[in-house]
Amino acid sequence: MRDLLAYQRHATPEGVALIDAETDEEWTYREFDRRVEKTASRLWSMGVRPGAQLGTLLDLSPDFARLVHATWRVGAVLVPLNTRLAETELRARMDRIDLAALISEEAYAKQATGIASEIPFRPISELRSEPLAEFVTEVPALDSPRTMVFTSGTTGEPKAAVLTGRNLVSSAVASAFRLGVLPNDRWYNPLPGYHMGGLAPIVRSALYGTTVVLSSEFDATRAMDHLRTYSVTGSSLVPTMLDRMLDAGDLPDSLRFVLTGGARTPERLIERCESREIPIHPTYGMTETASQISTATPEEAFQHPKRVGRPLTFTRVRAVAGDEALPPGEPGEIVVSGPTVMAGYYGDSDATDDAFGPHGYHTGDLGVIERDGSIRVLGRLDDVIITGGENVHPEEVSNVLDRHPAVEAAAVVSLPDPEWGERVAASVVADGVSEHDLREFLANRLADYKHPKTIGFADSLPRTVSGTIDRAAVRERLSEHWP
Repeated sequence: MRDLLAYQRHATPEGVALIDAETDEEWTYREFDRRVEKTASRLWSMGVRPGAQLGTLLDLSPDFARLVHATWRVGAVLVPLNTRLAETELRARMDRIDLAALISEEAYAKQATGIASEIPFRPISELRSEPLAEFVTEVPALDSPRTMVFTSGTTGEPKAAVLTGRNLVSSAVASAFRLGVLPNDRWYNPLPGYHMGGLAPIVRSALYGTTVVLSSEFDATRAMDHLRTYSVTGSSLVPTMLDRMLDAGDLPDSLRFVLTGGARTPERLIERCESREIPIHPTYGMTETASQISTATPEEAFQHPKRVGRPLTFTRVRAVAGDEALPPGEPGEIVVSGPTVMAGYYGDSDATDDAFGPHGYHTGDLGVIERDGSIRVLGRLDDVIITGGENVHPEEVSNVLDRHPAVEAAAVVSLPDPEWGERVAASVVADGVSEHDLREFLANRLADYKHPKTIGFADSLPRTVSGTIDRAAVRERLSEHWP
């Protein structure tokens, strides 16, 4: 299959392909395609060939977007590396892949030089001076790998999820069916390109022939300005980002959809969106499924704020116990099948075999498939707290804490307990509320064994780069200060 940008060059040559919100520059599909062609030619000069892996240490930018399409054009595989990792962490990832070349920002040249001793390396500025070379490549099959994105998978150990052209295109088509993409849509993208939330809009906009607006750094006030300046119609955000934007002012009327993912969307945030008529779409997805698995409409979110909607077109979701599919309403591990599910983990057949079963990809998430087909995610399987023989799902407890008007955020984890084996513990961000107040609030809302035996207050919750609460850090903090 030819790269998506090549098709749009002919279909919508004068349509705006990309806007850089940092510089206010924009490129039509014809102009952007011309730049991608040159980038692909320079990659060929570096020795990048069909099937080769090209690593990047780049911030979200037009340069990164060009490389996304240029690797597809030469038939190579893009491997975006996390720019926030230390050199030792990057080396651990390099040991799991087989890069043919590496491109980086000048700001990350030291790390890049340290990990690219045996492969060609270019700062992005030097790539522009690489000689142009004629290249001929066979059109790769739709099932050929197009990108490999690192993820913790179901074990916490970083692995490279191999995503094919079919995975990416199927995900884009299914998302369009759910959201109702229009020709004049403009997608605001402030998420890093080494996450699916930042990579997917670049691919999808080229398929749709719409515009992607890139912002390399997130600031709530600046983001609000970008939404208005560029008449943005949609965006994907981590819930914390949307919360901060709502604090900064009113979102423009041009917005038709705001996807929230990467972390649980708090009920309080959904209520804020309902009161302000914000078209929020709580979403459940992961790297291994090329982004979205299910997405709720605003109406579904307002009616059932604990759910994340129904699976997208082509995707089938089940709750299982072992290899047995469970009936609606029973909690079990969420398993996903369909054309968006990855080909596997690169170079790790054991992890791939462990992740797949007779019903599909095992997500490691605990959830319920409701009778209407919608999904309720309860948390990670390994996060379930067993206290005194009773199972406690952390998300259930944090959901109730979130409902307290003084609570901004809450995270619930387990701590060792000499009597009960484990005890429920909560780290809470709140103003003007005491531990006694919270315990009174929980009294008639949760069974006694679900109440946190340890409650610690914090100014903020530690989070991963994708916005997910870092439960290990929460647990360590609580252990140190509230043993």
